[in-house]
Amino acid sequence: MRCLFAALAAAVLLAPGAAAAGEYAPMNCAKAKSAAEKTICKDYELGQLEARMATLYAVATSLVAMGQRGDMLGAQRDFLQERENCGADAACIRQKYDARIADLQGTIDAIASRGPF
Repeated sequence: MRCLFAALAAAVLLAPGAAAAGEYAPMNCAKAKSAAEKTICKDYELGQLEARMATLYAVATSLVAMGQRGDMLGAQRDFLQERENCGADAACIRQKYDARIADLQGTIDAIASRGPF
């Protein structure tokens, strides 16, 4: 499964227009403004969760059917709002990331189970 994920991630990152697929850019700590963003940028583990979630989101949005990408973007916006609602509460932010990562990984696993590709 790790090899499949690595191959899918590489394909997404090398695909033209991959960044535009989901209209989500990973957090830039130099521009962090909200309490949640500043907390993530100060906490290595939260920063790693942000990077993992951003990667999984890019992979998932590139694999779903075009008609599902709007739903993916809506779910991502909901996640971002929930994360912001945590303020500076690192435990709350961690919980939101864990749930979003599990959701995205589930989407990828469901697509991969339909293989072979």
